Amino acid sequence: MFEKFRQRSYELENLDKGTYTPAEYEGCIVELQRVNQWLGDAKALRGSLLKEIEQQDLQSFSVLDVGAGSGELLRVTAKWARETNRAASLVGLELNERSSRAILEESRDFPEISAVQADGLALPFPNACFDYVIQSLTLHHFDDAGAVNLIREMSRVAARGIFIIDLHRNPVAYFFYTTVGRLFLHNRLIREDGALSILRSFTPEELTELGVKAGLAHVTVEKLFPSRLILSAKTDGFV
Repeated sequence: MFEKFRQRSYELENLDKGTYTPAEYEGCIVELQRVNQWLGDAKALRGSLLKEIEQQDLQSFSVLDVGAGSGELLRVTAKWARETNRAASLVGLELNERSSRAILEESRDFPEISAVQADGLALPFPNACFDYVIQSLTLHHFDDAGAVNLIREMSRVAARGIFIIDLHRNPVAYFFYTTVGRLFLHNRLIREDGALSILRSFTPEELTELGVKAGLAHVTVEKLFPSRLILSAKTDGFV
């Protein structure tokens, strides 16, 4: 059993292959928000990006979320900025047209949030135009070479730093998801892709190596129970 965790799986998920119906995709968006809240993505954001902004005492800041989904973490950031009397400019980028619309639809109360439909491997922004660039649960959808290119692009447009939240490949997370987790999961894409996502994800050493290959300096990777890794790295900005 443990053999399957020694190396990343590169088997494509349903979301990567497009093997789903529009109704399944809509259900996936809704249920994925609940799963991410349950497993602590908002907590990971508060302990990384928002903690950094607070430590730097920034009264205004900009963030690009690459692969933002429906913009859940952008809304967490916007609420926090308001609560702490900070000005935020937040952009969610999605390749999927439906998801880019969802960012705007679900962020109507947050004019500081905008959306862009584009490819994360060729970000349509100039160098160092955002303070921070973040990504959550997107990196494991790429092979190693693609992941390195994606991290490199994130670093290019980040003036201060990047934060990547992704899954931690380990037997405990996999067992928990495929047993207890399945009792609460109804959407086929979430049930099937979730387990495969864990097998496609990273160990701390692998994620660190990807960051180094992408040219990042001072890379750190932290574990967040039960199944998250957080990569952080400073950037010097580009001129």
